[in-house]
Amino acid sequence: MTLEKNIPGGQKGQASQGIIRRRKQIKPYLYLVPIILFAITFIYYPFFKTFLYSFCVVNARGQITGFAGLENFKYLFGHRNFKTALGNTLKLTAMFVPLNLCFSLGCALLANKKRRLSGVYETMFTLPMAIPMSAVAMIFKILLNPTVGYVNYFLGIQMGWFDDKRYALYGILLVCLWMGLAFDFLLFLSALRGIPDQLLESASLDGAGFFSKLFHIQLPLVMPTVLYVVCTNLVLSMMTSGPVMIITEGGPSRSTTTLIYMMFTSGYQSSDYSLAACISIVTFLLTFGMTALAFVFDSKKTHYD
Repeated sequence: MTLEKNIPGGQKGQASQGIIRRRKQIKPYLYLVPIILFAITFIYYPFFKTFLYSFCVVNARGQITGFAGLENFKYLFGHRNFKTALGNTLKLTAMFVPLNLCFSLGCALLANKKRRLSGVYETMFTLPMAIPMSAVAMIFKILLNPTVGYVNYFLGIQMGWFDDKRYALYGILLVCLWMGLAFDFLLFLSALRGIPDQLLESASLDGAGFFSKLFHIQLPLVMPTVLYVVCTNLVLSMMTSGPVMIITEGGPSRSTTTLIYMMFTSGYQSSDYSLAACISIVTFLLTFGMTALAFVFDSKKTHYD
């Protein structure tokens, strides 16, 4: 009590203000603690463990029994299924990314202008978001059935969408396009509706048509959204595995086997964790490289204002 009485009032105020200031400085970092813990537990630690497994000999219990160096990668690159899985994944990515970009952007352009029934077709375009992936896969498996499917019936064809190795990957592509449409549509719709109406009205007064406004005003202003959609679709297509697991299980004749599905069968079915880890690292490097190329290619065309 004697010490407190001897402290001048001004110093007490400065000390309390200093404590309050430090609390305010620390408070924002406290909000980061949960996400940092989540990232370390579910992202960085599994990635480090996968990276370690790719250079080690791992038994069926997931225990490291020795160091293999690059032998695991040599075995992977010589594996009879790796080239097939890599080719299928790259082919699916090359088709999915531009097609999904065009479809989602086209739907957003159709729904851009608000009309009386805007809510109806906006709901129809976003409906795939409300359906689980497993349900979508089973619906398409029935719709594209070669004997009882409605698609073959209405088109008057007898095509084995998932039973013929020539068309099975295209069937998987249709499922992926359906699942990827809704979210990208919402992104493009919000970006297009964020463009000031004055710009489009001024262009119309100057005699600009639909395509002139699209390529000279709308697309340049939504390029950040385009870049985001391209990058996320690259990741999603490289990680495709769900429809393959449910519909084709990699067949027929490994025509739909992707890298992630090969990783799943190697790790969870064959307990070859070293091979599965190598596939994961290769897939990560390919995806990272493609995303980096997208940033480099788009750096001169994307402006953040």
